[in-house]
Amino acid sequence: MREECPIIALDFSSFDEVKSFLSLFPSEETLYVKVGMELYYACGSDVVHYVKGLGHRIFLDLKLHDIPNTVRSAMVVLAKLGVDMTTVHAAGGVEMMKAARDGLGEKPTLIAVTQLTSTSEEQMQADQNIQTSLADSVLNYARKTAEAGLDGVVCSAHEVARIKEATSKEFVCLTPGIRPAGSAIGDQKRIMTPSDARFIGSDYIVVGRPITQAENPVLAYQMIREEWNAQKTI
Repeated sequence: MREECPIIALDFSSFDEVKSFLSLFPSEETLYVKVGMELYYACGSDVVHYVKGLGHRIFLDLKLHDIPNTVRSAMVVLAKLGVDMTTVHAAGGVEMMKAARDGLGEKPTLIAVTQLTSTSEEQMQADQNIQTSLADSVLNYARKTAEAGLDGVVCSAHEVARIKEATSKEFVCLTPGIRPAGSAIGDQKRIMTPSDARFIGSDYIVVGRPITQAENPVLAYQMIREEWNAQKTI
C-alpha cells in the first residue's frame, strides 16, 4: 500500500486566507493542495507560484471546456506554471481532450471530469438530456478520456471499480466528495469515507471543508491522512 497525501481543497477566496491556512502546517511537511476556480480567478497565477514556492504539490482544477485550439493554447500557458495535475471536461470530446494533452505536454497529470459529484441522475437526464443512467454516462466519458490519451478521470468513488474495469488498473481515478464518517455532506450527493475510497481503489481523494473548516485543521488533516493510508480488510 502506497503512502499518499489526501488533496486539500483550498476553497478560499483570498490570498490571505491561503497564507493563513498553510501557515498552520509544519514548514517541512509537503502537502498536495487543490487550487480551484474561485481561488485562481481571485488571485491568478500568483497563488500557484506561492504554493509551489512552499514546496507543495498542486492540483489546478480549472475544468477547461472549449474548442480544441483554445484549450490547447490555454494548456500551453498552464504548463509553464509547473502544476502537478489539472483538468478538462470530458464533455468537450476526444478531439478537445487530445488538444489539451498536446498543449500541456506529457509530464503533468491530466484528468477529465465525467459527471460532477453534485449531479444526480435525475438532474443529468433533465438538464443535460442524457437519457441513460448516471453510471453509464460516467463510463462512456471514462472510455473517451482513455481514448484521448489522458491519465484518468475525476469521478465518484462509487464508480471507481467499474471505470478501472472499463479502462485499466493504471487509469487514474480522483474522487472528490470525500467525507469522514459523521461529517455534513454539504452540496455533494455521491460521497464516501476516506477508508472506503481507498478500499474501492481511488488513486487520489480531495477533501475540503472537513479540513479547512475544522476547529483544528492540522489534526483533521492528519486523521484523514491516516484513515486514507490505513489498510482496510473485510
